[in-house]
Amino acid sequence: MTEPTLGAVKIKIFSDYVCPFCMLAEGPIEEATKDLPVDIEWMPFELRAHPHPTLRPEDDYLPAIWARAVYPMARQLGVDITLPTVSPQPYTHLAFEGYQYAAAHNLGTEYTHRMFKAFFQEDQDLGNPDVLETLATEIGLNAPAFREALDNRTYRTKHQEALREAESHQIRSVPTILVGSTRLEGVPDPTHLRQAILNTQAETAITHGTACSLDGC
Repeated sequence: MTEPTLGAVKIKIFSDYVCPFCMLAEGPIEEATKDLPVDIEWMPFELRAHPHPTLRPEDDYLPAIWARAVYPMARQLGVDITLPTVSPQPYTHLAFEGYQYAAAHNLGTEYTHRMFKAFFQEDQDLGNPDVLETLATEIGLNAPAFREALDNRTYRTKHQEALREAESHQIRSVPTILVGSTRLEGVPDPTHLRQAILNTQAETAITHGTACSLDGC
């Protein structure tokens, strides 16, 4: 895992790789955290876990929600994004197990970005282990070791632990961002997210201020 930055504010972002709003949140998050000491951890949340059926782009729901909400927001944010034609949409548990491997090698954020780009800009199937292996290689991970981890389900337990954490936080939609005691649901307003980070910094400074102990001052 990435070593935490001293004095950094911890930010947990719950997302799913098949959620377009999670990809659209990347820009506002980057804007809000610019020049601030933060440790960002992307956390998994499976919108439709196996064996529940996933969505199909040829059905009415996806084209409608994309026309009504996704495309307008993407234009506003200047993000190139397209409704993938992969049908049915992939289950993401295997891709998330790959994320745990990437995070263990300090490439969790890079892996997450590559997953979003692959699905929403390149129409790649994130449920295909061959695709995941290629994408992992592109961000600098060792292909044979990554594939072995996928095939052996090495990080299945780690992924399940992360899902239980999402359940403990009562995550019901993504993206959901946790910053200290602040919870932001949906694509964040950069100003609101930045203020939450600054507020958490201030609270931490008060909590860990200079003090005398039993050992002296």
